[in-house]
Formats: sequence, structure tokens, C-alpha cells
Amino acid sequence: MLKPTLIATTLALTFTLTACSPSSTTKSASPQQPTPQASAHNAARLREQQLNDYAQQLDAIPPPAKTRYMAITSSTHWQNPFLTIHPDTVDLRIPAPPAPPAKRTRRSRRKHTRRPTAPLWQTTTLTLDALPAALAALPESNWPYGRVIATHDDLTGPSSNKVQVRRNEEKVLNLLNNLGVVSYEWPQNHKR
Repeated sequence: MLKPTLIATTLALTFTLTACSPSSTTKSASPQQPTPQASAHNAARLREQQLNDYAQQLDAIPPPAKTRYMAITSSTHWQNPFLTIHPDTVDLRIPAPPAPPAKRTRRSRRKHTRRPTAPLWQTTTLTLDALPAALAALPESNWPYGRVIATHDDLTGPSSNKVQVRRNEEKVLNLLNNLGVVSYEWPQNHKR
């Protein structure tokens, strides 16, 4: 008689333990999907962290030398980055690296051919989201006046574009400020 009681007790204990175990009382342990608010918050934190990283990279460039860049009156002589602000994008213009010297051969000496000249500027159209990475990627040699960038609004086109350009300009100036880059609004009386 002892054996059936022992078996019954063991079964009862096993059933009790199984019924109370966490795996049987909770749903399966699958990772929960983040809510849209949590995803947006995480994305905002990631963008802020990236912006801080870009600002730290740009901190390696010395502060702007106002006496040097205020004397420039023509954009062709401007050596720092130059931004032209459009309704939805910006054009980033930087001085082009010098062209490599042309390889001279006997034939080229006889004909007195000229090597093609390299463009003075490289211009890239960027979205506002891509601008911080592009500025942080520029070498220090592209910043001879220090951490200052010239900005100019593209006010050509219909009047509705002008409103969008002003809104985009506000975003650009706020972004440059967050990066620690001084914005020098290109004077209207200076040559562009």
C-alpha cells in the first residue's frame, strides 16, 4: 500500500510544480516589438549621438579667424566650405584638390599641348541629414579660416520657393550651431 501512495504523491507534486512553473503561467518568451513612440525615441537618440560624434570630429578644426574671412569679397577666393541653400537641399562647395601634374612625353613637347585644367570647386548636393557627416569628413586643409562656413540662399524661382528656402535656412543654421560651426551669411553685395 505504501507504493501507490508514494506514486500518487509524486504525481501530485510533479503536477503542482509543472502548473506553477513560469513557463506554463506566462506566455512564450518572445521579444516584444517596440512601440512606435519607443522606436521614434530611439531613432532621435541615435541621431543626437551621431550629431555629437560629428561635432567632436569638427572640434579638431581651430575656431574661426574672423580677420581672415571677413576680408574675402569674392566667392572665388573663399577657401572654406560654402553652402548654397535650396528649398529642400543644400549644395556643399569645397575647393578641389590640385590636379596631378601631366605626364610629359616627346610627342606632347612637340605639339605644345596644354593639360586640361582641373575645376576649382567640387560641388555636391546633399540633404540636411547628410550634411553633418559630409562636413565631419572634410580634412582640416579644407578649413583654412577655421570652423566657419559661408552660406548663401538660392532665392531664384517662384516666391513659394523663397519661403521654403528660408525655412530650410533656419534648419541649416540650427544644425551648424549644434555642430559648433560658425555660419557666415554671404553678403548680398559680395560677388558670388
